[in-house]
Amino acid sequence: MTPRTTGLPMSPRHGAPYVFDPGTLCLELLLTGGPGPYAVHEVLHEPRRFAEWLALCRLRLDPGQMSVSAAELAEVRATRDALWRLALARARGGVLPEEDVAAVNRAAARPPLAPALSADGTRAWVLPATASEVLSAFARDAVELFTGPFAERVRECAASDCGLVFVDTSRPGRRRWCSMERCGNRQKVRSLRARRETGGTG
Repeated sequence: MTPRTTGLPMSPRHGAPYVFDPGTLCLELLLTGGPGPYAVHEVLHEPRRFAEWLALCRLRLDPGQMSVSAAELAEVRATRDALWRLALARARGGVLPEEDVAAVNRAAARPPLAPALSADGTRAWVLPATASEVLSAFARDAVELFTGPFAERVRECAASDCGLVFVDTSRPGRRRWCSMERCGNRQKVRSLRARRETGGTG
C-alpha cells in the first residue's frame, strides 16, 4: 500500500468539517462518489475534476500535469465502483465479486504512475502522466490491500449513519470509527445522553 498518510478534508452536510484518513490510497478514491446510494456524493463529473482531485489525495499530483480523457474518466468511475463493492464485501466478510476483481486486475495490469526521487529525499512522481497510469497505481494499491496483512482489517465505520470505509492499520486493530473527531465523538455524546436518560452517571 502507498505509505504516505495525509487524510482528506471532509465537509459533511451536518456537523463541522473534519479530516478522514482511510488508511491507504485505493480507499481514498471511494470518497469521489460511487454506485447506488453513494452516487449523491459524485464529484467526478468531468475529466478536469479528476485531475483537480488528484491534488488533494495522498499522491498530491499537479492537475496541470495530468491528462484525463472522457473515456479514461469513465474507466476511473467504473473501477472506483468496483472497489466500493470489493471493500464492502471484505468489510462484511463476504466473497469478492468476480467481475469487480477482474475490473481491478485490468486496471492494475497497465503501466502505473512512475515514482521518482526528489532532491530533498522524498518521493515524487514522474509527470506529466495520464489518468490510466494513475488508475493503475490505485488498482495496484488495492491488490496489495486485499491480498496483504491488512485484508481482514477493511472496515465500515461503526456509526449507523456514516458508511465510510477504511483499513485499520493501528497496532491494536480496534479502530471502529472513520474519525474519532467526528463519528467517535458523536457516539460518546449519544452514550452519555443515554446513560443520563436511564439514570446512570456520566
